Amino acid sequence: MMEETNNYEKWCEQWREKFLQMDQEELKKRLPELKEEGDWLTVCHFGRRLGVHKENGKIIAMEDHDPVTCYERLNVYTLFGYVSPLAHYKDDWVRFDRLKDTSPFSKAFQEGVTEPFSRMFSGHVEELSKACEKLGGKKLPWSDAGYELKAFACIPVRFLFWDGDDEFPAQGNILFDVSATDFIHGESVVTIAAIGLERIVKLAGVPMDRSTFPIF
Repeated sequence: MMEETNNYEKWCEQWREKFLQMDQEELKKRLPELKEEGDWLTVCHFGRRLGVHKENGKIIAMEDHDPVTCYERLNVYTLFGYVSPLAHYKDDWVRFDRLKDTSPFSKAFQEGVTEPFSRMFSGHVEELSKACEKLGGKKLPWSDAGYELKAFACIPVRFLFWDGDDEFPAQGNILFDVSATDFIHGESVVTIAAIGLERIVKLAGVPMDRSTFPIF
């Protein structure tokens, strides 16, 4: 885990340097959710307002004192680095494995996100619903507990959950608008889902599954 975290830290540093070469005015055009606040460009990641310093590229939390993890920082940097000038929401919702260029990461997504999601909330529909509502989730009419959350304003994520019974085990699914990989790299979508799930789990107060994608 330590080696993996160190690798992410190295990638964050590389991306911080890439950010310093980016055209910030062009970024604001491609990502209207980006706000300029003094020396910072701010963006919300699952409701947490993060600031990117315009001159040194460092990322901090603007409203709390908790550290911003390398995974959160990398999501912001890769959003900046991969957003297409033609990217736009399409209202066409698909599973992760149907997103463009995600096949190399499908196994990690299934084993580290979808399957733990299914196990962790078996018998905990109420806790899941309350946690998603605390995160500002929009309730959906499908599944026993279905909510749409904003990873970023441009990348909504739908968490759907069906509780188990005597015949069928609990089943969770996570859907994305097909445009997600026009905004960010496919590998980053795995991290986005994992961060969203981790936020839900913490607020729900259920134990974290040991096989969950190791972001924390």
